Amino acid sequence: MLPRRVRSILNLHDMITYYSTANLFGIRLKHHSGMYSAGSISTELPRKRKKCERKPWVTHINELKRMARQERKEKQMVKEKILGPPENGLLVKELIPVAHDVFAARTELLACVTRVAKSIAIYTCSLCGEVHVGHPPHKIRTCNVAGSLASKEHSWKLGNVEHILPHVESFHLYDRIGRAVSHNERLQVDQIPAVNELCIQAGIDIHQYPTRRRVFPAYNLAGKVIDFEKRFPKEDRSSEGIETFGFWGNRKKSSEENKSIDVNADEAQAVAVRGMETWGKMQSGISKLMQKYAVQTCGYCPEVQVGPKGHRVRNCQAYKHQMRDGQHAWQEATVDDLVPPVYVWHVQDPKSGKPLVNELKRYYGMLPAVVELFAQAGAKVSCNYGGLMREDVALPELDEEKWVV
Repeated sequence: MLPRRVRSILNLHDMITYYSTANLFGIRLKHHSGMYSAGSISTELPRKRKKCERKPWVTHINELKRMARQERKEKQMVKEKILGPPENGLLVKELIPVAHDVFAARTELLACVTRVAKSIAIYTCSLCGEVHVGHPPHKIRTCNVAGSLASKEHSWKLGNVEHILPHVESFHLYDRIGRAVSHNERLQVDQIPAVNELCIQAGIDIHQYPTRRRVFPAYNLAGKVIDFEKRFPKEDRSSEGIETFGFWGNRKKSSEENKSIDVNADEAQAVAVRGMETWGKMQSGISKLMQKYAVQTCGYCPEVQVGPKGHRVRNCQAYKHQMRDGQHAWQEATVDDLVPPVYVWHVQDPKSGKPLVNELKRYYGMLPAVVELFAQAGAKVSCNYGGLMREDVALPELDEEKWVV
């Protein structure tokens, strides 16, 4: 034990002497073992929640309680409350172009991801569901679920676009300020992508999914929404010519349309650059829409409902769902609930062909799977992800890792 400590002290003395000499003569150190430091300015990823933990609140719980007490007081007073758009059923005119941009960006993003995924492999673990972009898959031992190997190594298999861009659905509402979808109506109401439903409520008209567009605003009287328009006006003919084959046919049709989209680009790098711009445009557009149009999510499961209140379908199977009779624990949603960012390990040099190893996992950064896919295809990563991908950390070799302080 003593000789090892003596060697460590001597090595530390040599390193201090080396750095002092370099600083004295103004020499800039490069590719020395001392620059591989574990301490770096990096952005921490959201911690993986346990099954018994609830999603963090967007609005503080004390503020929600204060708002609930204020609403109870207002209900006791028979007083008219003037609502603004979109709470009164009218559209926010300034956000109608944003909704069209988000809808077009989502369609283009799916086309770009599908095109780039043909040239870059996508892997997923058959046990824990972890995703890796690029070949070969990493060897980081993080598979810690029931039935996994004793070494915690992943069991990789080929994945597809849905693994890096999960499909989040929401019930389509004909009247966004009407009553919520009940449990008995769960098979009668169509389920469409949540981003598309948000765009429809924000002003996009899709012939296949009619929605009610009010001319006169609704009012709030003693906590109840009073609507002076007829529920189904005579001039409303938006449901004519619609095929009644249910949302199963809609889902199949939409997938076929995504396959037939032509990106009009020959090189994967050009498609990746275009897709990276579309990804940022869609994220910022959804954030703007959600500032006005409410979206609800379950605090324990990934269920999402676009609208001022959640549905009443009893299909929650998360923590303590028996106490809620299968009802969801609704709360305010975020952009990550509509477009879940599947974080994967960032490969700094995809052309080297070397897999990421478990011994150097503290030096690796992470990126959303879509961003990592486009980055490996040649697109430039935005500076917003610099802390996640840990660009300021140099990657040492395995024999140099022991010199890290």
